Amino acid sequence: MGLRDMAYSLYERRLLAGLDSDRIPRHVGVILDGNRRWASLQGTSASTGHRAGAEKIAEFLRWCDEVDVEVVTLWLLSTDNLARPQEELHQLLGIITDTVEALAATGAWRIHPVGALDLLPVETTTVLKEADSATRDIDGMTVNVAIGYGGRREVVDAVRSLLAEHAERGTTLDDLASVLEPEHIAEHLYTRGQPDPDLVIRTSGEQRLSGFLLWQSAHSEFYFCEAYWPDFRRVDFLRAMRAYADRQRRFGN
Repeated sequence: MGLRDMAYSLYERRLLAGLDSDRIPRHVGVILDGNRRWASLQGTSASTGHRAGAEKIAEFLRWCDEVDVEVVTLWLLSTDNLARPQEELHQLLGIITDTVEALAATGAWRIHPVGALDLLPVETTTVLKEADSATRDIDGMTVNVAIGYGGRREVVDAVRSLLAEHAERGTTLDDLASVLEPEHIAEHLYTRGQPDPDLVIRTSGEQRLSGFLLWQSAHSEFYFCEAYWPDFRRVDFLRAMRAYADRQRRFGN
């Protein structure tokens, strides 16, 4: 181990030792950004960048396990990404399904797909549903894999589901409008039953949410990291945990 590696190792241990177990986020959302730009810097293809990013995921989840995070949401593919050239999209979906199958095979985490699965190819949807079913009873961290996900689409889907539910009950629109509260919509989100994200991390230096967990992130803390996702290190993760612990959460007050 070189001197630089030793210094990072010592720094990581100091960061980890300094974390307050009472101030660990229950739910961490991650925008895994920068795979394509990382690949460009390496002089390789976009698919190589996506594979490098995919290889980082299990490592990241182990870091979350280490500090007892309960839920992680990984944004792997947005609805906007579905408009990419077919060859690139096909490769990306293949990488995603390989990753989801590998995560499920570990038996360590509950894998829960979130997104507009009806927009995805049947073979992709089948893999996601099988991973969900196979890991449903695992007593471990919940990992939401957001695929074909868009925040606006999620809210629209939630409202559609809410309207359909009340239509089956015979509720009129006037009656529904008179009692409608935010929690009624929340009960129909992809992440229903889960805590809202306490912390949202975005890599690659971009400082925007791009619609990620649009409804759920109303009171989230945000951490923007300059590193591209394939280069995201444990020390970067621990810095995000420290930054979250140091903040005074006001929940809109």
